[in-house]
Amino acid sequence: MLFVLIISLFASCGQTDNASSREVDICVYGGTASGVIAAYTARKAGKTALLIEPGKYLGGMTTGGLGQTDIGNKHAVTGLARLFYRRIGIHYNKFEQWTFPPSVATKEINRFIEDGDVETIYLHRIISAEKQGATIRSITLEKSDDPDTEHLTIRAKQFIDCSYEGDLMARAGVSYFTGRESNDEYNETLNGVQMSVYHQFPDSIDPYVKEGDPSSGLCWGISEASLQPYGSGDKCIQAYNFRLCLTDNPAIRRPFEKPASYDPSKYVLLARAVKCMSLNINEYLLFNRSMPDFKYDFNNRGPLSTDMIGMNYDYPDGDYAVREKIWQEHVEYTKGLMYFMTHDESIPEELRNEIGKYGWAKDEFIDNDNFPTQLYVREARRLNGEYVMTQHNCQGKETVDDGVGLAAYGMDSHNCQRLVVNGMVKNEGDVEYGGFPPYPVSYRSLTPKRAECTNLLVPVCVSSTHIAYGSIRMEPVFMVLGQSAAVAAAMAVDANCAVQDVDVEALRERLKDNPDDTVQTEENN
Repeated sequence: MLFVLIISLFASCGQTDNASSREVDICVYGGTASGVIAAYTARKAGKTALLIEPGKYLGGMTTGGLGQTDIGNKHAVTGLARLFYRRIGIHYNKFEQWTFPPSVATKEINRFIEDGDVETIYLHRIISAEKQGATIRSITLEKSDDPDTEHLTIRAKQFIDCSYEGDLMARAGVSYFTGRESNDEYNETLNGVQMSVYHQFPDSIDPYVKEGDPSSGLCWGISEASLQPYGSGDKCIQAYNFRLCLTDNPAIRRPFEKPASYDPSKYVLLARAVKCMSLNINEYLLFNRSMPDFKYDFNNRGPLSTDMIGMNYDYPDGDYAVREKIWQEHVEYTKGLMYFMTHDESIPEELRNEIGKYGWAKDEFIDNDNFPTQLYVREARRLNGEYVMTQHNCQGKETVDDGVGLAAYGMDSHNCQRLVVNGMVKNEGDVEYGGFPPYPVSYRSLTPKRAECTNLLVPVCVSSTHIAYGSIRMEPVFMVLGQSAAVAAAMAVDANCAVQDVDVEALRERLKDNPDDTVQTEENN
């Protein structure tokens, strides 16, 4: 039975400070794929568990448009995460399937909720945490769509923050990072300011509204900041976007419509760049042709694409109103971009027609205007924990002995700024560095500093530098770490100990010997 708890169901649970309350062994905040796996794991470990999702949908980016799974090395994906991709494979009569439309991913994510009998609260978000010393005693939630109604208090022995934003972590007073460290801080080479040739404007693109006239002002999206020295740190955040599920199947294709907020001035720089570039669609949009069902995951590519560069700096620490505004601006920008690329005469007809072969898939995101349900929050807060993962871990120059999951993707950062450099428009922040084998992610990078909190684990906003996080921040890794965190939380409940005192060797053995103690998979039945 699937328990979907709406606040009215808590009326009989008692009142505390004029708030309904609930008590469980393990509270998981954030219904990302990591959160779903964590809550499922906690239930299968015999613990009472509660999953809290601030929005209406589970699965985060896994169900929200990211159908082209960023893996690096499939052999690094273990446990329940591997089971997820094998269940997707069963849907397509394959052993495993790593690309998929959102509706298929949603079915399998919801299956974990149903199979685990996981109690789930939707549309509730954290507003505060109560601590006694370094122990979280409870968190208080408000309704996301009606904050003025009665609040809900959740008490738990252990908490797991699986949100992309690290909101529980922050409300609990745990220290964290935002932005980019300088290279000097951790003796790295790929952190801080980086000017790349990838996803870059051609030389000579004029930055001004009226070309050649600085007095006319900068085109939309260009920062007035100056390019800082290579490797210097700042508070810039790599760009967010929506991963678009599009189709070229006329039977299910919905053409791109002109949004009410349409402002073609946001895309003038693209029209200027196209004059100097190929008319190949792959110069402007990155999409995967191996996805099934005539659907494609469209991602950012080129000088001006689906990434809304420089427009998310206030997101990580912003209040809910600020974040909603940023989110909606990204929606409007993206819909406007697709309309511009298929209708504006400044885009050559050949390219307009090529992009116009695609449209929204009418059978995806059917209750959200066929638009993705999750903004790709590539990076927000990052825990400042017991151990900080760095570029040296990624490249194997430092190897931890308490790994509870493997990361395997290259160090990756999308652009962070759009600037004027030598009189030309340039993007800054892109990093694409790979070629190294899978490496272990430290258990200590999931744990806060002992003095700050002893009953919280953070498997998504892990303790790492900006550039190391660019390798770790992949959905399969988040799922693996979510499972690891839940097993650790269950062990902490049993031992009545701090998460920092969990027997990591015993934890690693459990993950190694019995990565999925719940499943005799369909293949084996």
